[in-house]
Amino acid sequence: MILTRNIFLKNFKNKVNTKNIHKDLAKFLKNKNQILNSLSNEYKYSYSNIFIKKFKNKFSSLRIIGMGGSILGMKAIYNFLKFKIKKKIFFVDNLVSYRKNTKEKNYLNLIISKSGNTLETISNVNLLINKKTKNIFITENKDNYLRKLANKLKSEIVDHNNFIGGRYSVLSEVGMLPTSLVGLNEKKFKQFNSLVKNKKFINALVLNVANIIFFLKKKKFNSIIINYDENSDDLFRWYQQLVAESLGKKQKGFLPSISTMPKDNHSLMQLYLDGPKNNFFTFFITSESKSNKLNTRDLIKSHNYLKNKNLYEIVQSQKNATEKVFNEKKIPFRSFQILKRSEETLGELFSFFILETILIGRAIKINPYDQPAVELIKKSTKKNLQSY
Repeated sequence: MILTRNIFLKNFKNKVNTKNIHKDLAKFLKNKNQILNSLSNEYKYSYSNIFIKKFKNKFSSLRIIGMGGSILGMKAIYNFLKFKIKKKIFFVDNLVSYRKNTKEKNYLNLIISKSGNTLETISNVNLLINKKTKNIFITENKDNYLRKLANKLKSEIVDHNNFIGGRYSVLSEVGMLPTSLVGLNEKKFKQFNSLVKNKKFINALVLNVANIIFFLKKKKFNSIIINYDENSDDLFRWYQQLVAESLGKKQKGFLPSISTMPKDNHSLMQLYLDGPKNNFFTFFITSESKSNKLNTRDLIKSHNYLKNKNLYEIVQSQKNATEKVFNEKKIPFRSFQILKRSEETLGELFSFFILETILIGRAIKINPYDQPAVELIKKSTKKNLQSY
Protein backbone atom coordinates (compact mmCIF):
# COMPACT_ATOMS: atom_id res chain seq x y z
CA MET A 1 0.00 0.00 0.00
CA ILE A 2 1.01 3.63 -0.50
CA LEU A 3 1.72 4.94 3.01
CA THR A 4 2.47 8.44 1.69
CA ARG A 5 3.47 9.71 -1.73
CA ASN A 6 7.09 9.05 -0.69
CA ILE A 7 6.77 5.67 1.05
CA PHE A 8 5.39 2.31 -0.06
CA LEU A 9 4.63 -0.14 2.77
CA LYS A 10 3.81 -3.85 2.70
CA ASN A 11 2.27 -4.58 6.08
CA PHE A 12 2.55 -7.61 8.32
CA LYS A 13 0.12 -10.27 7.09
CA ASN A 14 -1.46 -11.25 10.40
CA LYS A 15 -5.14 -10.55 10.88
CA VAL A 16 -5.28 -8.68 14.17
CA ASN A 17 -7.92 -6.65 15.97
CA THR A 18 -7.09 -2.94 15.68
CA LYS A 19 -10.19 -1.50 17.36
CA ASN A 20 -8.60 -0.71 20.74
CA ILE A 21 -5.48 0.82 19.16
CA HIS A 22 -7.65 3.04 16.95
CA LYS A 23 -9.54 4.24 20.03
CA ASP A 24 -6.36 4.89 21.98
CA LEU A 25 -4.78 6.80 19.08
CA ALA A 26 -7.86 9.03 18.74
CA LYS A 27 -7.76 9.72 22.48
CA PHE A 28 -4.01 10.38 22.40
CA LEU A 29 -4.25 12.83 19.51
CA LYS A 30 -6.99 14.79 21.25
CA ASN A 31 -4.85 15.42 24.31
CA LYS A 32 -2.32 18.23 24.13
CA ASN A 33 0.81 16.10 24.24
CA GLN A 34 3.91 18.29 24.22
CA ILE A 35 6.03 15.76 22.34
CA LEU A 36 3.46 15.62 19.55
CA ASN A 37 3.54 19.41 19.47
CA SER A 38 7.27 19.25 18.70
CA LEU A 39 6.48 17.11 15.64
CA SER A 40 3.95 19.61 14.33
CA ASN A 41 4.42 22.76 12.29
CA GLU A 42 2.97 24.81 15.17
CA TYR A 43 6.03 24.14 17.32
CA LYS A 44 7.87 27.33 18.35
CA TYR A 45 11.65 27.03 18.32
CA SER A 46 13.74 28.78 20.96
CA TYR A 47 15.85 30.35 18.21
CA SER A 48 14.96 32.70 15.34
CA ASN A 49 15.71 32.96 11.63
CA ILE A 50 17.97 35.90 12.50
CA PHE A 51 19.96 33.55 14.73
CA ILE A 52 20.37 31.09 11.82
CA LYS A 53 21.51 33.85 9.45
CA LYS A 54 24.08 35.00 12.00
CA PHE A 55 25.95 31.68 11.71
CA LYS A 56 24.84 30.07 8.44
CA ASN A 57 27.59 31.36 6.14
CA LYS A 58 30.30 31.82 8.77
CA PHE A 59 31.66 28.25 8.83
CA SER A 60 32.64 25.50 6.41
CA SER A 61 32.38 22.56 8.84
CA LEU A 62 29.96 21.77 11.64
CA ARG A 63 31.16 19.69 14.57
CA ILE A 64 28.32 18.27 16.67
CA ILE A 65 29.18 17.04 20.16
CA GLY A 66 26.59 14.98 22.04
CA MET A 67 25.40 11.55 23.05
CA GLY A 68 22.36 9.38 22.31
CA GLY A 69 19.26 11.27 21.29
CA SER A 70 21.19 14.54 21.24
CA ILE A 71 23.06 13.42 18.13
CA LEU A 72 21.49 10.28 16.59
CA GLY A 73 18.68 12.17 14.86
CA MET A 74 21.05 14.53 13.07
CA LYS A 75 23.31 11.64 12.09
CA ALA A 76 20.26 9.99 10.50
CA ILE A 77 19.41 13.20 8.64
CA TYR A 78 22.98 13.76 7.46
CA ASN A 79 23.52 10.28 6.06
CA PHE A 80 20.05 9.98 4.51
CA LEU A 81 20.32 13.40 2.80
CA LYS A 82 24.08 13.73 2.40
CA PHE A 83 23.73 14.52 -1.32
CA LYS A 84 21.86 17.75 -0.48
CA ILE A 85 24.27 19.01 2.21
CA LYS A 86 27.18 21.20 1.11
CA LYS A 87 28.77 21.65 4.55
CA LYS A 88 31.04 19.10 6.19
CA ILE A 89 29.64 17.62 9.40
CA PHE A 90 31.65 15.77 12.03
CA PHE A 91 29.98 13.90 14.86
CA VAL A 92 31.62 13.44 18.26
CA ASP A 93 29.55 10.86 20.11
CA ASN A 94 32.06 8.67 21.86
CA LEU A 95 35.10 9.18 24.04
CA VAL A 96 37.53 8.40 21.23
CA SER A 97 35.75 9.82 18.17
CA TYR A 98 37.36 13.26 18.47
CA ARG A 99 40.61 11.76 17.17
CA LYS A 100 38.98 11.25 13.81
CA ASN A 101 38.08 14.90 13.37
CA THR A 102 39.37 17.20 10.67
CA LYS A 103 42.16 19.74 10.89
CA GLU A 104 39.71 22.22 9.34
CA LYS A 105 39.92 25.45 11.31
CA ASN A 106 36.76 27.20 10.08
CA TYR A 107 34.25 25.10 11.96
CA LEU A 108 31.33 25.75 14.27
CA ASN A 109 30.86 23.61 17.38
CA LEU A 110 27.33 22.61 18.29
CA ILE A 111 27.21 21.10 21.79
CA ILE A 112 23.97 19.32 22.71
CA SER A 113 22.89 17.88 26.05
CA LYS A 114 19.42 18.17 27.54
CA SER A 115 20.62 17.85 31.14
CA GLY A 116 23.82 19.78 30.50
CA ASN A 117 25.59 17.24 32.71
CA THR A 118 26.26 14.36 30.29
CA LEU A 119 29.66 12.97 31.29
CA GLU A 120 30.89 12.02 27.83
CA THR A 121 29.81 15.34 26.32
CA ILE A 122 31.50 17.31 29.11
CA SER A 123 34.71 15.30 28.57
CA ASN A 124 34.77 15.89 24.80
CA VAL A 125 33.92 19.56 25.19
CA ASN A 126 36.81 19.91 27.61
CA LEU A 127 39.20 18.53 24.98
CA LEU A 128 37.80 20.25 21.90
CA ILE A 129 36.51 23.75 22.59
CA ASN A 130 37.77 27.00 24.08
CA LYS A 131 37.18 30.76 23.92
CA LYS A 132 38.67 30.95 20.43
CA THR A 133 36.24 28.47 18.86
CA LYS A 134 32.76 29.36 17.60
CA ASN A 135 30.30 27.51 19.84
CA ILE A 136 26.55 27.06 20.22
CA PHE A 137 25.18 25.14 23.21
CA ILE A 138 21.74 23.49 23.29
CA THR A 139 20.77 22.65 26.86
CA GLU A 140 17.97 23.11 29.39
CA ASN A 141 17.47 26.48 31.04
CA LYS A 142 18.69 25.14 34.36
CA ASP A 143 21.78 25.38 36.53
CA ASN A 144 23.97 22.78 34.81
CA TYR A 145 27.61 22.32 33.81
CA LEU A 146 27.33 23.13 30.11
CA ARG A 147 25.21 26.24 30.66
CA LYS A 148 27.79 27.55 33.15
CA LEU A 149 30.57 26.77 30.67
CA ALA A 150 28.72 28.48 27.81
CA ASN A 151 28.32 31.61 29.92
CA LYS A 152 32.00 31.49 30.90
CA LEU A 153 33.03 31.22 27.22
CA LYS A 154 30.43 33.85 26.20
CA SER A 155 28.99 31.36 23.73
CA GLU A 156 25.48 31.32 22.27
CA ILE A 157 22.87 29.24 24.15
CA VAL A 158 19.69 27.74 22.69
CA ASP A 159 17.18 26.38 25.20
CA HIS A 160 16.34 22.67 25.08
CA ASN A 161 12.71 22.28 26.12
CA ASN A 162 12.58 20.22 29.32
CA PHE A 163 9.47 18.30 28.22
CA ILE A 164 11.23 16.71 25.22
CA GLY A 165 13.48 13.73 25.95
CA GLY A 166 16.53 13.24 23.73
CA ARG A 167 15.14 10.33 21.72
CA TYR A 168 12.02 12.36 20.82
CA SER A 169 13.91 15.57 20.06
CA VAL A 170 14.87 15.16 16.39
CA LEU A 171 12.16 17.54 15.12
CA SER A 172 12.81 20.10 17.86
CA GLU A 173 15.80 22.44 18.27
CA VAL A 174 18.13 19.44 18.62
CA GLY A 175 17.66 18.28 15.03
CA MET A 176 16.22 21.30 13.27
CA LEU A 177 18.86 23.88 14.30
CA PRO A 178 21.76 21.94 12.70
CA THR A 179 19.48 21.07 9.79
CA SER A 180 18.89 24.76 9.11
CA LEU A 181 22.56 25.66 9.61
CA VAL A 182 23.65 23.26 6.85
CA GLY A 183 21.04 24.48 4.36
CA LEU A 184 18.21 21.94 4.57
CA ASN A 185 14.59 23.09 4.77
CA GLU A 186 13.43 22.36 8.33
CA LYS A 187 9.81 23.15 7.45
CA LYS A 188 9.67 20.21 5.05
CA PHE A 189 10.41 17.78 7.90
CA LYS A 190 7.17 18.80 9.63
CA GLN A 191 4.70 16.33 8.11
CA PHE A 192 2.83 15.39 11.30
CA ASN A 193 -0.21 17.65 10.75
CA SER A 194 -1.00 16.19 7.34
CA LEU A 195 -0.14 12.61 8.34
CA VAL A 196 -2.67 12.41 11.17
CA LYS A 197 -5.39 13.43 8.68
CA ASN A 198 -4.32 10.72 6.23
CA LYS A 199 -6.54 7.62 6.71
CA LYS A 200 -4.09 5.30 4.93
CA PHE A 201 -1.28 6.44 7.20
CA ILE A 202 -3.39 6.06 10.35
CA ASN A 203 -4.69 2.63 9.37
CA ALA A 204 -1.17 1.41 8.55
CA LEU A 205 0.20 2.81 11.81
CA VAL A 206 -2.50 1.15 13.90
CA LEU A 207 -2.12 -2.16 12.07
CA ASN A 208 1.64 -2.16 12.71
CA VAL A 209 1.16 -1.39 16.41
CA ALA A 210 -1.45 -4.17 16.76
CA ASN A 211 0.85 -6.65 15.01
CA ILE A 212 3.85 -5.85 17.19
CA ILE A 213 1.73 -6.27 20.33
CA PHE A 214 0.57 -9.62 18.92
CA PHE A 215 4.21 -10.69 18.39
CA LEU A 216 5.13 -9.74 21.95
CA LYS A 217 2.30 -11.90 23.26
CA LYS A 218 3.73 -14.74 21.15
CA LYS A 219 7.13 -14.14 22.80
CA LYS A 220 8.77 -12.73 19.70
CA PHE A 221 11.14 -10.27 21.37
CA ASN A 222 13.59 -9.49 18.56
CA SER A 223 12.81 -6.82 15.96
CA ILE A 224 15.35 -7.12 13.16
CA ILE A 225 15.80 -4.42 10.52
CA ILE A 226 16.78 -5.90 7.14
CA ASN A 227 18.26 -2.72 5.69
CA TYR A 228 19.23 -2.54 2.01
CA ASP A 229 20.15 1.16 2.16
CA GLU A 230 23.48 1.78 3.88
CA ASN A 231 22.73 5.50 4.08
CA SER A 232 19.81 4.63 6.38
CA ASP A 233 21.85 2.70 8.95
CA ASP A 234 21.93 5.76 11.21
CA LEU A 235 18.17 6.19 10.86
CA PHE A 236 17.81 2.76 12.43
CA ARG A 237 20.37 3.50 15.12
CA TRP A 238 18.08 6.41 16.02
CA TYR A 239 15.12 3.98 15.90
CA GLN A 240 17.06 1.50 18.02
CA GLN A 241 17.43 4.01 20.87
CA LEU A 242 13.82 5.17 20.47
CA VAL A 243 12.45 1.65 20.93
CA ALA A 244 14.96 0.33 23.48
CA GLU A 245 14.82 3.28 25.90
CA SER A 246 11.10 3.86 25.52
CA LEU A 247 9.85 0.29 25.89
CA GLY A 248 12.56 -1.68 27.71
CA LYS A 249 11.09 -1.54 31.22
CA LYS A 250 9.44 -3.81 33.78
CA GLN A 251 10.72 -6.92 31.96
CA LYS A 252 8.87 -5.77 28.82
CA GLY A 253 9.84 -4.46 25.40
CA PHE A 254 11.77 -5.95 22.49
CA LEU A 255 15.31 -5.80 21.14
CA PRO A 256 15.76 -3.81 17.89
CA SER A 257 18.80 -4.81 15.85
CA ILE A 258 20.10 -3.82 12.41
CA SER A 259 21.31 -6.04 9.58
CA THR A 260 22.98 -4.27 6.66
CA MET A 261 22.21 -6.02 3.40
CA PRO A 262 23.24 -7.68 1.22
CA LYS A 263 26.46 -8.36 3.17
CA ASP A 264 24.59 -9.97 6.09
CA ASN A 265 23.19 -12.53 3.66
CA HIS A 266 26.62 -14.10 4.08
CA SER A 267 26.63 -14.18 7.87
CA LEU A 268 23.27 -13.83 9.64
CA MET A 269 20.62 -14.81 7.10
CA GLN A 270 20.97 -18.55 7.81
CA LEU A 271 20.02 -17.86 11.44
CA TYR A 272 17.09 -15.66 10.45
CA LEU A 273 15.68 -18.33 8.15
CA ASP A 274 16.32 -21.53 10.14
CA GLY A 275 17.11 -20.37 13.67
CA PRO A 276 14.76 -19.65 16.62
CA LYS A 277 11.36 -18.30 15.63
CA ASN A 278 11.32 -15.44 18.15
CA ASN A 279 11.89 -12.64 15.61
CA PHE A 280 9.86 -10.27 13.49
CA PHE A 281 11.42 -8.26 10.66
CA THR A 282 11.33 -4.90 8.90
CA PHE A 283 12.67 -4.73 5.34
CA PHE A 284 13.84 -1.32 4.16
CA ILE A 285 15.08 -0.15 0.76
CA THR A 286 15.39 3.19 -1.01
CA SER A 287 14.74 3.52 -4.74
CA GLU A 288 17.84 4.80 -6.53
CA SER A 289 17.73 6.45 -9.96
CA LYS A 290 21.53 6.49 -10.25
CA SER A 291 23.53 3.32 -9.73
CA ASN A 292 26.72 1.86 -11.18
CA LYS A 293 26.08 -0.43 -14.16
CA LEU A 294 28.09 -3.62 -14.53
CA ASN A 295 30.69 -3.80 -17.28
CA THR A 296 28.95 -6.07 -19.80
CA ARG A 297 32.06 -6.72 -21.90
CA ASP A 298 33.84 -8.41 -18.99
CA LEU A 299 30.99 -10.76 -18.04
CA ILE A 300 31.56 -14.49 -18.52
CA LYS A 301 28.87 -16.13 -20.69
CA SER A 302 27.40 -18.15 -17.81
CA HIS A 303 26.39 -14.88 -16.11
CA ASN A 304 24.78 -13.11 -19.05
CA TYR A 305 21.70 -12.55 -16.86
CA LEU A 306 23.70 -9.71 -15.30
CA LYS A 307 24.00 -7.96 -18.66
CA ASN A 308 23.00 -4.27 -18.47
CA LYS A 309 22.12 -4.62 -14.79
CA ASN A 310 23.07 -1.95 -12.26
CA LEU A 311 23.81 -2.44 -8.57
CA TYR A 312 20.40 -1.19 -7.44
CA GLU A 313 18.65 -3.75 -9.68
CA ILE A 314 20.75 -6.53 -8.17
CA VAL A 315 20.01 -5.40 -4.61
CA GLN A 316 16.28 -5.02 -5.38
CA SER A 317 16.25 -8.56 -6.83
CA GLN A 318 17.93 -9.90 -3.68
CA LYS A 319 15.39 -8.14 -1.47
CA ASN A 320 12.44 -9.50 -3.50
CA ALA A 321 13.91 -13.00 -3.38
CA THR A 322 14.44 -12.79 0.39
CA GLU A 323 10.88 -11.62 0.96
CA LYS A 324 9.63 -14.54 -1.16
CA VAL A 325 11.55 -17.02 1.02
CA PHE A 326 10.30 -15.32 4.20
CA ASN A 327 6.73 -15.71 2.93
CA GLU A 328 7.31 -19.39 2.14
CA LYS A 329 8.70 -19.98 5.63
CA LYS A 330 5.91 -17.90 7.21
CA ILE A 331 8.37 -15.54 8.91
CA PRO A 332 6.59 -12.30 9.85
CA PHE A 333 7.84 -9.12 8.18
CA ARG A 334 6.80 -5.72 6.92
CA SER A 335 8.56 -3.91 4.09
CA PHE A 336 9.24 -0.21 3.48
CA GLN A 337 10.23 1.04 0.04
CA ILE A 338 11.32 4.69 -0.05
CA LEU A 339 10.33 6.26 -3.35
CA LYS A 340 12.08 9.60 -2.83
CA ARG A 341 15.00 10.65 -0.63
CA SER A 342 13.90 14.01 0.82
CA GLU A 343 13.25 16.04 3.97
CA GLU A 344 9.53 15.21 3.68
CA THR A 345 10.22 11.47 3.55
CA LEU A 346 12.46 11.54 6.60
CA GLY A 347 9.94 13.66 8.49
CA GLU A 348 7.27 11.07 7.69
CA LEU A 349 9.47 8.22 8.92
CA PHE A 350 10.35 10.05 12.15
CA SER A 351 6.66 10.72 12.84
CA PHE A 352 5.62 7.14 12.01
CA PHE A 353 8.18 5.48 14.29
CA ILE A 354 7.66 7.93 17.18
CA LEU A 355 3.89 7.44 17.09
CA GLU A 356 4.28 3.67 16.76
CA THR A 357 6.60 3.51 19.78
CA ILE A 358 4.40 5.66 22.02
CA LEU A 359 1.28 3.68 21.11
CA ILE A 360 3.01 0.37 21.87
CA GLY A 361 4.10 1.77 25.23
CA ARG A 362 0.56 2.81 26.07
CA ALA A 363 -0.80 -0.59 25.03
CA ILE A 364 1.64 -2.59 27.17
CA LYS A 365 1.26 -0.20 30.14
CA ILE A 366 4.75 1.27 29.95
CA ASN A 367 5.76 4.91 30.37
CA PRO A 368 7.55 5.52 27.05
CA TYR A 369 9.11 8.83 28.14
CA ASP A 370 11.54 7.91 30.93
CA GLN A 371 14.66 5.70 31.26
CA PRO A 372 15.12 5.02 34.99
CA ALA A 373 17.60 2.15 34.74
CA VAL A 374 20.14 4.18 32.75
CA GLU A 375 20.30 6.70 35.60
CA LEU A 376 21.66 3.95 37.88
CA ILE A 377 24.79 3.59 35.73
CA LYS A 378 25.32 7.36 35.63
CA LYS A 379 25.20 7.57 39.44
CA SER A 380 27.49 4.56 39.88
CA THR A 381 30.02 5.95 37.36
CA LYS A 382 30.15 9.25 39.24
CA LYS A 383 30.83 7.39 42.52
CA ASN A 384 33.62 5.38 40.88
CA LEU A 385 35.30 8.51 39.52
CA GLN A 386 35.03 10.25 42.89
CA SER A 387 36.72 7.30 44.60
CA TYR A 388 39.79 7.19 42.29
